[in-house]
Amino acid sequence: MKLIKSFIFNICIFVMVAITCIISLPLLFLPRKQFLSKLVYFLGWYFIFISKLLYNIKIEISGLENLHKHNNFIIASAHQSMFETFVFNYLVPDAFFVIKKELLFIPLYNLYLKKLGYVPIEREKVTKKNLNFYERISHNVLIEKRKLIIFPHGTRVKADQEYPIKKGVYKIYKNLNIPCIPVYLNSGNFWPRNSFMKYASNIKIIFKEPILEGLENDDFLKQLSNKIHY
Repeated sequence: MKLIKSFIFNICIFVMVAITCIISLPLLFLPRKQFLSKLVYFLGWYFIFISKLLYNIKIEISGLENLHKHNNFIIASAHQSMFETFVFNYLVPDAFFVIKKELLFIPLYNLYLKKLGYVPIEREKVTKKNLNFYERISHNVLIEKRKLIIFPHGTRVKADQEYPIKKGVYKIYKNLNIPCIPVYLNSGNFWPRNSFMKYASNIKIIFKEPILEGLENDDFLKQLSNKIHY
């Protein structure tokens, strides 16, 4: 039964995303904020709806008031499953992500990633294509006033386990000189890393108190690690 339910869940999600990408192609020629950002907001809502419908999960969200304490900020969260990529689009409209460059190789899907202004990075090494990485982030955050969402481990991780944070996260924080809001979540209990199966499990998403700008490397990374892991 669990296998069948997981199969139905995947069909509901990925078929909807595929259909949406096809029928929404004209939106690629229209202003992002007025149209495409609303589309990914809807997909975030739809993901939550299907998750609750099939698994009767309870999603506990707290700390949303911290999103209103500053005009500009970074959101840093553990990346445990695709759950948070959908849900953050619902909770933080018109935000943008730092993504692995491999996602840009997916036909059709890559057109939407580019239009949404997501910033790719080659994780293993610095290349010429990465030279304008920080400039693109700064433009999106400081000029367009969009919220940046990053996954500081650089990959998906297991729920409720501590992992080292990539040092490049501090450089983003330092260059932007804005607060960082850590997020604790346990979505990996519902959708484990590298797993086809989904499990009925209540999910917590906690937006922690902002880490203010101006910290040195070690202090920042220590605070960030403590807040996203516990």
